Amino acid sequence: MGKLMNQFNLFEPIINLGKKGVPIFGTCAGMIMLAKDIIGSDQPRLSLMDIEVERNAFGRQVDSFETDLFIPGIDKEPIRAVFIRAPYIESTGESVQVLASYRDKIVMARQDNFLAAAFHPELTNDLRIHRYFLSMIG
Repeated sequence: MGKLMNQFNLFEPIINLGKKGVPIFGTCAGMIMLAKDIIGSDQPRLSLMDIEVERNAFGRQVDSFETDLFIPGIDKEPIRAVFIRAPYIESTGESVQVLASYRDKIVMARQDNFLAAAFHPELTNDLRIHRYFLSMIG
């Protein structure tokens, strides 16, 4: 993703939009792109969210899984989450709101106009997370 963003000169425009308050939602690799720090990596990133992430943190492709998450800021009922070679958030800055965790690992967070999820809400028919993001847009 970083290579393509460099090739098509997308880093600066996206960073500028984010700094102007335009909501940005990063899922899985998109969460990694939003992070200020990536453990053990110097890959290109947007560095918009004050989070440190661990890539492929739950294991390899064969370790991908689905589970129900409780995300109180979105709904009282559990939300199905699909994790595919998923990262997790190792640490957050003070202004980051943790929205969901799985086995004591942060898997969803928000900071101002930025939303990040380690899982793929687009792979289910449940639209609650998408609606939450749309509410951020207004």
